[in-house]
Amino acid sequence: MSSLAGCRGVQSTLWPQGPAAQAISDIGWVMFAGAAVILLLVMALALYAIFRIPEKRLPVSANALIAVGGVGLPVVTLTALLIYGVIAMGYLRAGADDPDVQIEVIGNQWWWDVHYRGGGQTVATANEIHIPAGVPVKISVRTRDVIHSFWVPNLAGKIDLIPGRINHIVLQADRPGMFRGQCAEFCGAQHARMAFVVIAEPADVYAAWLARQRQPAATPANAAIARGRDAFSASGCMVCHTVRGVGVAQQAGPDLTHVASRKYLAAGTLENNRANLIEVIARSQTVKPGNRMPSYPDLDKKSLDAIASYLESLQ
Repeated sequence: MSSLAGCRGVQSTLWPQGPAAQAISDIGWVMFAGAAVILLLVMALALYAIFRIPEKRLPVSANALIAVGGVGLPVVTLTALLIYGVIAMGYLRAGADDPDVQIEVIGNQWWWDVHYRGGGQTVATANEIHIPAGVPVKISVRTRDVIHSFWVPNLAGKIDLIPGRINHIVLQADRPGMFRGQCAEFCGAQHARMAFVVIAEPADVYAAWLARQRQPAATPANAAIARGRDAFSASGCMVCHTVRGVGVAQQAGPDLTHVASRKYLAAGTLENNRANLIEVIARSQTVKPGNRMPSYPDLDKKSLDAIASYLESLQ
């Protein structure tokens, strides 16, 4: 029972939560069962060959053994797997031609840039993908630098992000929930810290979230938050980070317009709370060595607190 408990999780191919993941899981279990049967058969034949009395052994033609074991069995097995795989591919592409939602995901070292098209305005977020539960969502993926691989094990298979190409994958979650995704292609020093989450929600909750994300950044509610906004700008943060309604950067770093609404910081590295916000700002190269954001050890505590207060207001 304890080993079975490990099959369930927010990043596990053994706990499929969508039709594509279910098809992949099914064919995986079929191959596992087939491999187990073949292993048992081979072991049984080996034991038979070892322990059977020599006088009672039946002569077997070498040609017959090669024909059956070396040709016939692989042809039958691989043909069955091919047919099964072709059928499963239909589930992987379901909804690709007429998706309810289309999202663009751009891979960067080492974070995910997420764009929602439509509605007359593009919504940008980072490292967090919201989708409506129960409907197919088409994800278009590309990269700004090296090869990455987009993988949400509970919902679908992998798709590579290749320089100069745009690839597509369909995600569908059968129920609301949060599922962890990961870059599955080594892409540099912080590859292991290039994660994201997919949050599947009821249609009305998703629509409300999208409407909030379309809004510009909230106006500072008090003087303390206004000082944080000014410190954010004066420290050069807006050279890389866009805050819609305040300033637009060249997108070297994640869009921070609604950063306080996200669950994690630094592509799934840290939970999104005040202490971690300050840690990322002051010691970015300690949190995630090699990333493009420099540390700011010269910022005093007052400035760090002010910037953190401002970022916490960006719901």
